[in-house]
This record gives sequence, structure tokens and C-alpha cells, in this order.
Amino acid sequence: MSTSPIERAADSFAAELARHRTGRGLSKKQLATLMGFDPSYVSHVEGRRHRPTEDFARRAEAVLEASGAIWQRFREYDELRHGRSAGIHREPAVPGQWLPPGTGLVVERESANLTYTDEGYHCVIRRELYNAGTEPVTRYLIRVAVDRYPNDPGRSNRHHREHPLTFAELQLTAYRYDGSAREPMHWRAKHDRDAFKEIWLLFENSEGRFPLYPGDRVTIEYAYRVGSDKWGPWFQRAVRLPTRHLAVRLDLPADLDPKVWGAETSLSSSEGPLRTAIQRRDGGERVIFDWATEDPPLNARYRMEWRFRSLPPETEPDGPGPGVRVRASDRMRGIGIVQRGHDLLRQPARQFDLPREERVAREVVERLSAVLARLDELHPFTKGVGIAAPQLGHGGAAALVRPADRTAEPVVLLNPRVVDTAAETDEQYEGCLSFFDHRGLVPRPLRIDVEHAQWDGSRVITSFEYAMARLVAHEIDHLEGHLYVDQMAPGVPLVPIEEYHDTGHPWRY
Repeated sequence: MSTSPIERAADSFAAELARHRTGRGLSKKQLATLMGFDPSYVSHVEGRRHRPTEDFARRAEAVLEASGAIWQRFREYDELRHGRSAGIHREPAVPGQWLPPGTGLVVERESANLTYTDEGYHCVIRRELYNAGTEPVTRYLIRVAVDRYPNDPGRSNRHHREHPLTFAELQLTAYRYDGSAREPMHWRAKHDRDAFKEIWLLFENSEGRFPLYPGDRVTIEYAYRVGSDKWGPWFQRAVRLPTRHLAVRLDLPADLDPKVWGAETSLSSSEGPLRTAIQRRDGGERVIFDWATEDPPLNARYRMEWRFRSLPPETEPDGPGPGVRVRASDRMRGIGIVQRGHDLLRQPARQFDLPREERVAREVVERLSAVLARLDELHPFTKGVGIAAPQLGHGGAAALVRPADRTAEPVVLLNPRVVDTAAETDEQYEGCLSFFDHRGLVPRPLRIDVEHAQWDGSRVITSFEYAMARLVAHEIDHLEGHLYVDQMAPGVPLVPIEEYHDTGHPWRY
């Protein structure tokens, strides 16, 4: 554990580097090749054995296109290393001064307006952009995500599969403002999923191209519509580029008696209330809610939620009505999975005496199987899923592991122990049913050999590779009284599930 500010800043740099590397799907060796470094050097920096250099930080920032995040972590470390403490007054940051070449765009101001009417929601986003990079910018990525039932992910997933969001219904429009002139922007789809769209806004139209050149500024505005049948009572802004000012306005009908609140999360802190208050302004038939913040940290997430108090709560047999937020961990707790902090999760499981305790062991496995089936209604486990007896409050050494293929039979592990592992490892983000609000970057061997018991007490050795090796190792950790956070490198931050963008995708090998 770091004991000094310099060590903590170095840890923060290593964590930011690892997060962007894995987000791009690169191994340490691949990143080193792109940066022109020896592969061991990247490994040593992420492992805190080497401190970052300015050249290393600049190359990592440029290769990973981290929007200034890696460079900012290096500057924080470098200032402490040279004795320029945070207590020394510095002039406010000016776009371009603190960002290295290759950083790209800075959002100087963003305003987001969401209006609700009988026809649904109309969202207008305006951003003032500055090109702090060295190359012309020709496109800008935007995201549209919907979640009709944020309190019930299983129901929401089913709903959006049956009623997917379409590009046609979005009625997306986009414009570029330069002084008094307004130019329409063409757009192109990048990702098209049932409840999630990624779209490139292009700095061009049928009349020609108008790139944003280095050192230039421009304002873009885009708008879209989503019906209330697909949009639940929430609105979220995530800070993905260096941003100076962020403002959100909700425009809601007064006759529905809206109640609005908000929360914020960053990579270094768990969810808490908004640091600045939401301002309410009543105006006849409409109620306006305004909120703003200055210099929000990269990767922060700001979420505003509401309920209409004049409407009766919707009947939801598996959860509360709209406007009442349920954390992911609460959904797991609701089906009987004990959560982090429970004493049993830190105790080694008791070995079954087989075949004498075969009946007890089979009953435990049946309980695990029943919960595994229920889990499929709550979350898309496209990486596979496992569950261990201690997570259901039973102290026996039993676990089930099912690969990503939902039609496959789960592997039953009784009294398992790892007897051999491959020397080669990789790092992937893992989740845990007993700690489901976050994801964490965990190193694991690419192959493990596991000795485990059969019902008759005989023992066999099974070799697991890649994703199954990771899943099995995770469950054996549970049976030994460990959580995945125990396996993470010191200083690597947990990622809130709302900020984790690889849900629905298998691990990459």
C-alpha cells in the first residue's frame, strides 16, 4: 500500500494506464510495440516497479488516445516528484497548456437539455469544443443509451429486445456553429444495439467538409427524441473528454408534480450525492431543474433521476416502481446472494466428506443451480458465470461454473484445489455476484489445473483455459475466503458498473 503522496500518484498513473490499455483491448506487449518500448517496461510501470517518465507518458497518451487522462495523471505525479505541491498557487488551466500533443479535443462548455412532453423525451446537447491536438478533427463520437426499467435489468433487457431503439425514431439532427453560420453535420452509425447507439457526427455534409483544425474552436449541437415507452426516469452525463463546464437542465410538466434528485460517481470514489445543489424554478405549466459543475474529473458520471408524484406507481412484481433506484448489489441480495462484508465470504469453506455427505452436497448444488437460472433474468452473463456455496450462506466447498454458452451444462466443483497454473497470465475485468456494483481488473493465469471430487469421493484433475480458467479461479477464491479485489494490483481502481462498457461482450484473448 502506498504511504506517500508521490507513491499514490504513481499508483494512480499506473491504474489509468492499465484502464485505457485494457479498454482498447491491448496486451502489455502490444502496447509496448506501438509505443516503441521493450514489453517488460510497460509491465514494470503497471506493476509499480518502474516510475513513469515524461516520454513514456506522452507516448502512452498518444497511442491510447486517452483524452488527456494519462497525461493528467503524469503531471500530478511529476509535480509531486519535483516538489511542486498542491498548496502552491497555480494559474487556472488553459486548454492546450497542460495537454500534450496528440490529446485531441477539449470540451470547454457542455449544456444538456432534456424536455418531457406527451410525445416522450427530447434531448438537446450543445458542446463548445477546442482542438488541443496536432491533427484536424473530422468526426465526433456520441452515445445514446436507454433503459426503460432501470430498477429491473432483466425486465429492461427483455423489453428492449422486443422493442429495440431504432435510428429512425431518434430523428437525430446535428449542426456545427461557427460564428453566425450554421452547418448541418452528417452522421454515421458505429454501434447499433437494442438499447444503445454509438454515432459518429461528421464534420462534413453534402456541401463539403469543415474539419476542426488544431487551435480552433467550434460549437456543435445535436438533438434526438426517444418515446417514454423506452426511456426510464433518469438522465446521465459521463465525462469522457477534458471538460471545463458541464450543465444539465430538465424541463418537466408541472401537473405531474416532479421530484428530482441526483448522484455522482468517479473512479476514485463510490456513488454519493451531487456536490452542487439542483436548482428548481417553477414556471406555470413547466418546472425547470438546473444543475452545473466546473472542471469535472475525467470519467466522472453524473446522474439525475426523478419521479412524477401525481402518477400512481407502476406495478412491478419483481421490484419497486419507477423512480426508486435499486443498486445492482441489492438485486443480487434480493435473490439470496450474500454481499461483501458478510463474515462467511472471508472464511475458508468446509470440505465435504464424500461419499458420506453426498446427499448434503447434492442439495447445495441444487440450490446453486436454481440461483444460477434466476440470475439469467437479471443480467446478461456473456462472459460466463459462477457461484459458490458461501455466496448463498452455506459453508460447504461447492461451486458451479457455466461458460458463456448458456446452453452448456455448468461444471460442478466439489472440494476443488488448484494443483498447477500456466506461467502466462492476462488481465481482464471481473465482476462478482457478492460485489456487483463494480468491476475490477484482475490478473489470472491462462490455464489452471484443478483437482476436485466426484460424488463417490474419488478425485479427478481437470484443466481449464482462458475464460473458464478465470471463472473457475474466481470461484475457488470464494471457497478459500478471498474476493477478486484481493488479487488486484495495489492502487488499481474499481470501475462502477455504470461506467463499465464491456457488458454484453466476452473476454478477448
